Amino acid sequence: MTAFPRPERFSEAEWAARVKLAACYRIFAHLGWAELIYNHISLRVPGPDPHFLINPFGLHYTEVTASNLVKVDIDGHIVGHSDWPINPAGFTFHGAIHATLPDAHCVMHVHTTPTMAVCCLQDGLSFTNFYAAQLYGQVAYHDFEGITVHLEEGARILASSQGKPVLLLRNHGPVVIGPTLAQAFNRMWLVQRACEVQMASQPMGALQPISEAALQACVRDSLNFNPNFGAGEDSFAAMQRLIDRIDPGYRA
Repeated sequence: MTAFPRPERFSEAEWAARVKLAACYRIFAHLGWAELIYNHISLRVPGPDPHFLINPFGLHYTEVTASNLVKVDIDGHIVGHSDWPINPAGFTFHGAIHATLPDAHCVMHVHTTPTMAVCCLQDGLSFTNFYAAQLYGQVAYHDFEGITVHLEEGARILASSQGKPVLLLRNHGPVVIGPTLAQAFNRMWLVQRACEVQMASQPMGALQPISEAALQACVRDSLNFNPNFGAGEDSFAAMQRLIDRIDPGYRA
């Protein structure tokens, strides 16, 4: 693999976070989860300052690299130099979540067709498939208010989340929160797959219910978050290796 040295202006911890987040943007693009130049994954920078990394506004996810990620403070003000701005909608609710929830180190938002379709359903996510079952009791909803560019909506979005790691913005799309990037990614994977299966099965007839006991067992036994299986780190690392084989340039 081509070596991409760490620029001196970044600490080792920040550079590691930048590389991992840039990889995540490339993973999203590979999976078809990108949305032109829109949507966001934000990640807290390790260290004492409440600083966060987010994608440069104007770049496709396949153009995001470790060095061009933008560092912002809790209010969305750019910290240091950046050749690119950020999308104000990107930090409206991300900032509110990061500022309020101590374990919200990573926040993800997508507009994939299956997840948006489920967000447009009156009953929302149906806990009737293998993937949805692992999210039982972890999903909240927020009513649609329009494009999320108004700061005051951030507090309302946070209130709607009720501390749950998955928030479905009605008529809009999902927001996933995680204490690590890998855990947030694995939650988003579950949301995406649950919605794909629901949209495939729902038109075919009545959905087969899952018992409460089985749903609780699925949450308890989910390998995605089991420390014995890397708590999501192993599966994320596998996807990062895939991206390294395709285009390691995200490491620049």
